[in-house]
Amino acid sequence: MMTARLTVVSPGALAALQDCGRRGLRRAGVPQAGALVPDWLYIANLLAGNAASHAALEFFGGGLTLRADAAPLRLALAGPVQAEIVARDGTRRSVPSWRGLMLAAGETLRCPTIAGARLAYVAVHGLQVTPLAGSAATYARAGFGQLLRSGDPLVAAVAPASVDQCIDPPPLPDGVRGAVAIRVVRGPQAAHFREEAQAAFLTSEYRVTTEADRMGVRLDGPLLAHRDAASAEIVSDATVPGSIQMPGNGRPIVLLNDGQTAGGYPKIATVISADLPYLALLPAGARVRFVAVSVAAAEAAARERAAEQQARIAAIRCLGGDGDTGVDLDALYRENLVSGMVDAAP
Repeated sequence: MMTARLTVVSPGALAALQDCGRRGLRRAGVPQAGALVPDWLYIANLLAGNAASHAALEFFGGGLTLRADAAPLRLALAGPVQAEIVARDGTRRSVPSWRGLMLAAGETLRCPTIAGARLAYVAVHGLQVTPLAGSAATYARAGFGQLLRSGDPLVAAVAPASVDQCIDPPPLPDGVRGAVAIRVVRGPQAAHFREEAQAAFLTSEYRVTTEADRMGVRLDGPLLAHRDAASAEIVSDATVPGSIQMPGNGRPIVLLNDGQTAGGYPKIATVISADLPYLALLPAGARVRFVAVSVAAAEAAARERAAEQQARIAAIRCLGGDGDTGVDLDALYRENLVSGMVDAAP
């Protein structure tokens, strides 16, 4: 297979390779890691011509810049990212997200900003990765891969000739009275909190703070009191992505994919798997409120989210239908397609 190289000119914030993560190793103290928004990872990969679960680049807050060095590459963007391609001669053209695109040799893809969310994805067709413990997901704290750095080379397949595909953007989290509703299952240590604290947890609004990364999100809002001093800690037990730990200061921490596998803070509730990606997407300052649901309702929500994703994937279309010409007009206008033509009149 012929290969091409993609150079990381600038990684932006927390840019790393992520796939579906490592499953079944929590008993050994290895977190799941992997994409914080798996649905977007799958979409990016499919638009790039990869298997849905292939590794892709996850990056936060914008600033990612990639350059195709010597051969064309096929990429795809997923997330509300504002991007542009810079040609060898410095000319620029904007490219929309939620679609595949070709990056010619010498061209640079710039993703300066992400609007309305914390993160986005770039998939690369035929990206070569080296799995570790069954996954290429980066978990930098334990040396499972590392965050991308300026100058890092990525090896991928030379882009095949194919038609670009696109998809309608999935919805971002809906606000309810200005706050995003996040569903939770209560417990497992809800009894460690006073009844008024449990009620306040489900009736108050919280704000996402700047203390947020792949490990977890700290929320700011009403301080929730434990039942007594002894209830502020527990004998360390298992945690999962979505666990809402409550330290002694009463400020909740929601664990994400890189969160530790065990902890000694009581957990007032657990965010359901269908809503955890929404919470991971929220930028600093966003408001959230928690809604308690049953385990059965959480399972139904997971099935509903999976069905919505399948319907969304089934709607992927080739550019060129429904009034879309599928033609890069900017590219056509830049090129002299017919040289030497002066007058077509007989």
